[in-house]
Amino acid sequence: MDIVLALAAAFFFALGLVLQEKAASEQPDESVRRGFLVRLVHEPIWLLGLAMQGVGFVAQAIALGIGRMVVVQPLLVASIVFALPLGRLLEQRRIQRSELVGAALVTGGLAALLVFSKPSAGEDDASLLAWAVIGGVAVGIAGLLFVLARSRASTVRAGLLGTAGGILFGLSAALTKATVSLLDGGIGAVLWDWHVYALVTVSIVAFWLEQAALQTGALAAAVATTMAFDPLSSLVFGIGLFDEALHESALGYTLSLLSLAAALVGLVILARAKGAEPPVRAAPAPQPA
Repeated sequence: MDIVLALAAAFFFALGLVLQEKAASEQPDESVRRGFLVRLVHEPIWLLGLAMQGVGFVAQAIALGIGRMVVVQPLLVASIVFALPLGRLLEQRRIQRSELVGAALVTGGLAALLVFSKPSAGEDDASLLAWAVIGGVAVGIAGLLFVLARSRASTVRAGLLGTAGGILFGLSAALTKATVSLLDGGIGAVLWDWHVYALVTVSIVAFWLEQAALQTGALAAAVATTMAFDPLSSLVFGIGLFDEALHESALGYTLSLLSLAAALVGLVILARAKGAEPPVRAAPAPQPA
């Protein structure tokens, strides 16, 4: 059941991303400004995309609650496969052969990870020190990538921002799993715990970074990096925070690492792809005299 829910979440995440990219790419091609999200809130297509991602989040949260993080999160990479044809259908984007090769490598690599790995059940939560160290490193890397993304070409900027967003989405998934585990104690136990507030904060920042990546119009790089680094970072969080093991044997770990390497090769191909031509932006209306 957790696998079905994870795949359903992947589809709705992909649909939401494509709809939001359609709205975000029509915004002025400027550096990220404070009013960026405020402008997007007034776009019906963007709001529809937000609703689809909300459905995906619910499916993801249920899957994390009943399954293991190192299994559920890698399946979300299917969003890459869903998003490219959806982008072609909804925006008439041309998909290059290199993008198809890259998507196949990313998807095949992470799918192989599921086959070769033998994850074990872990803990429902981690110590405060573990959260502070691992979470702090994740936030620091995301912040560095954001700084490096300034004044870069659109594809590179989309890749850097998407990677930052993907890492924080992985952290958000870890916080979601810990928060869902508190539901057995009632809603009061959730509201009086720090996890839910950290979840909201990290999710907002990750969401903002995702929108900034989509604003570049480079769908392939934005979607690939966000959707790939989400499950990749989630594997680290699952192992580091919840003591979930990929495999018990050296051979299993080796095959798992090779699968991750294949996924990263595909990620590089997608991030470097020129991608389909961004949709033509409407010319600004002339100012009245």
